[in-house]
Order: sequence, then C-alpha cells, then structure tokens
Amino acid sequence: MKHPNGYGAVEKLGGNRRKPYGVRVTVGWDDKGRQIRKYISYHEKRTDALIALAQYNDNPFDATKAGTTFTQIYDAMMNEKFPNGPSEKERSNFLSYQASYRSSEILHDMKFSDIRKKELQKVIDASSHKKYGTRRKIKVLFNQLYKYAKQHDLVSKDYSEYVELGKNDGGTSRAPFTIDEIKLLWENVERDGFIKLILILTYTGMRVGELLEVKTADVNLNERYLRGGFKTEAGTNRVIPIHKDIHNFIADLVANGHEYLVTNTHNRQMKYSNFKKDNFERVMEQLGMTHNPHDTRHTFATLMDNAGANKLSIKRIMGHASKDITDKIYTHKDIEQLVKAIDLLKL
Repeated sequence: MKHPNGYGAVEKLGGNRRKPYGVRVTVGWDDKGRQIRKYISYHEKRTDALIALAQYNDNPFDATKAGTTFTQIYDAMMNEKFPNGPSEKERSNFLSYQASYRSSEILHDMKFSDIRKKELQKVIDASSHKKYGTRRKIKVLFNQLYKYAKQHDLVSKDYSEYVELGKNDGGTSRAPFTIDEIKLLWENVERDGFIKLILILTYTGMRVGELLEVKTADVNLNERYLRGGFKTEAGTNRVIPIHKDIHNFIADLVANGHEYLVTNTHNRQMKYSNFKKDNFERVMEQLGMTHNPHDTRHTFATLMDNAGANKLSIKRIMGHASKDITDKIYTHKDIEQLVKAIDLLKL
C-alpha cells in the first residue's frame, strides 16, 4: 500500500545486516525544493519497521522530546506544510520561511523548550536594519513553529506572541495607478504586448499568481467571464467577469491554444519571477512608473468603488470573504450582475 506524501518509507537495505529494514523519513527541504531524508531506526522485521514508522508519524518527537531543537521543529513543520515540495502557488511562502529560518541562525541548535521571548527578540533586533515586512515574516515563522510545537505537546506557552517588531518606518506601499498612468499604459499597449497583462490585472482585480494559474479551458468568452483565484475559501475558483475593453486581449491569449492562458517564450506556464523581474519591472522603468504588481489589484478596487459598483459584487469579483456571501454557487443571473458591475468601469 502506498503511503501518503511526507509519511516516510520502510526500505530493505543491502548487505548482511542484522537489522536490514530501515525507517526513512523526510526531515526538510533544501533551497531547490528537494527532500532531505534520514533513517531514524533499523529493525529485524519489516512489520516492526512499519510499526516504528507509524509511531513516528503519530508523534515524530516522542523519543527525543527533551532535546528537540529549533531546527528539528522547523524541518518537521516544513515537511508537514509542503509534503511533496512547494507548488508554484506555495513557493512564495516556502521561500519566505527559508529566508526567515536563515535569519534565525542563533536559535538553530537550541532546544526549542529552552527558547524564551528574549532569544526570539534577539533575532528580530538583529534584523532591525531590514524592512518591517522582513521582520514580520520572521515573526510569522516563529508563530508557525510554536503552533506546530504545541500540537505535538513540546511546549505549553507561545513566546512568539510577545515578540516586538518595532516601528514600521517604511509604511505599506499600496499606491493605485492613477488615471493618467492607466492612459499611458493604453497608449503603449501596441508597443509592448506585456502591457496587456498589466491591464488585464487592472481590469479584473486578480492577483498575479491567480492570473498565472488560469487555464484556457477556464475562460468563457461568450458569457464574458473566467474562473480562477485562490488564497482564501471565498477567492478559490470564483467567477471573474471580463471587461469589454480587455476582452480582445483575453481572446487572443485563448486563441494561442496553450494549456495556460499566460505563457512564457517557451509556451509553458509563466513563473511569477518571470512576470515580475523580466517583464513588469521592465515596463515600469520604461514608462517612468513606480509600482509593484499588487498595485493593480488596489487600482481595481479603487476604480470599482469610484464607479459606484455594488460592494458585494466587488467582494465577489476580488474573492474577499463576506458574511453576505453564503455560498459559491453562481447562477446565470449572478454572472450577469457581475458583468454589469465590471462594465461600470469607463476609463
């Protein structure tokens, strides 16, 4: 019987061994997303090895609870979150955890149960020269590690909640595109085809990662909508109406006949790094603009609100959770209302 991803395996080892059956588990992932494995025990009989593997999965720290280190907790937590390695959607969080772990080097070999607020705060203070967002991500890692440790009865108190991040001097950069900037995008759309993707984001409110996950089969050109989205329950597989001004852009992408709507030069699914570093930042520099890709989503929300669109429709299009949204079933009338809402945008 095949074990689930991340469960581990029992292997019969070669040679003349007294205990030939090894219990092998995944203890983490390297920077390239490859599994790091190790053997935790050896047995004379396969049945004993299977029992040991099951016991390990029930509580991987039971045998070494007193000496479990920060790194061991990190490796086990990462293996639970990404049992088969990070997907493209998960890669951003995966890399964020890795970077935060590297910033926590002074904690790596410490027994997790010995760590207190003072030790955690030292890591944050050592990163005081970094951006507030970076410090916040380190604290998020601490939060996740304590959550995992409490689930396995390794700690009874979460010291991460007492960590102080300091002042957010940089503030949050959420600057919508101005009307003049949107006009400038339109003026240059024929010169640089990538600008079409920026306008698609601006007129749909999708996150970049959501757009890159849309498949050609998810698009209904006749009824002017596509299905896509993730991150939240309300946002997953939602109906996103297609504004008439970008309808041709999406129709051209569909006509390419590729599996994914947005592809790279090799006609494969475009990666986020390719979208941002190779294309978006290049266009911003050429047009003299200072924006990040997520600003398109803020632009959409602002434009829809200024146009007087129904707030519930805006929430449904953007995938925001709302107590007013009781289900995720879209009737034909629902879709028509969303299309009418999107058509209120007149630039």
